[in-house]
Amino acid sequence: MDDPKVIVALDFSDMASAVALVNRLDPSICRLKVGKELFVREGARVVESIQSRGFQVFLDLKFHDIPNTVAAACRVAAELGVWMVNVHALGGLQMMEAAAEAVAGYKKRPLCLAVTILTSLDTSDLQGIGLVGGPAENVDRLAALAAQAGLDGVVCSALEVQRLRQSHGAGFELVTPGIRPEGTDMNDQKRIMTPARAIAAGASYLVIGRPVNQAEEPVQVLNMINAELVE
Repeated sequence: MDDPKVIVALDFSDMASAVALVNRLDPSICRLKVGKELFVREGARVVESIQSRGFQVFLDLKFHDIPNTVAAACRVAAELGVWMVNVHALGGLQMMEAAAEAVAGYKKRPLCLAVTILTSLDTSDLQGIGLVGGPAENVDRLAALAAQAGLDGVVCSALEVQRLRQSHGAGFELVTPGIRPEGTDMNDQKRIMTPARAIAAGASYLVIGRPVNQAEEPVQVLNMINAELVE
């Protein structure tokens, strides 16, 4: 595949476990996501190791700080050569503008996306932290702010994809966690969708964790998902 749609989440606590899975996969069928737990323990070397095997890496650290600090972190991610990096939209317009500007000048520029509302949160959770309205209203507002800031797209629930695709057009990347193939456990996700339905709704890329990274035959699972996406 020239542009694999599945991003496998390397939700492991150490490099050996992550590499054990990576060695069973192929860059032609997926991209890989490195998140906080693995990166905090192993640092940049885990990204470099994965990239040396030909994989494109989504560095999922959700930067959220003052604009100057976030811009500096995004520059380091760009210099590391990652394919995608993200920030928290709740950091505000100036912070997102700083992130977009920070990566703009690189020859191999990473995609820079904003996280809208985490897929583990529902309306009652948002009320608890003082946000007005439900997930859909907050996602719409934050996605519009990310677009205004010049970011490449957003990370959002697949349940919001169709609406955001209509609002922001084909060039706006929509990356969707909370993807669960038919018959798999929801785990701690509350706003989920199957892979085929998410792509049909307009998702650009799908983040899939436990259904692949805990599977006895991860390549078989990936092949089944990819086959479903092209039907």
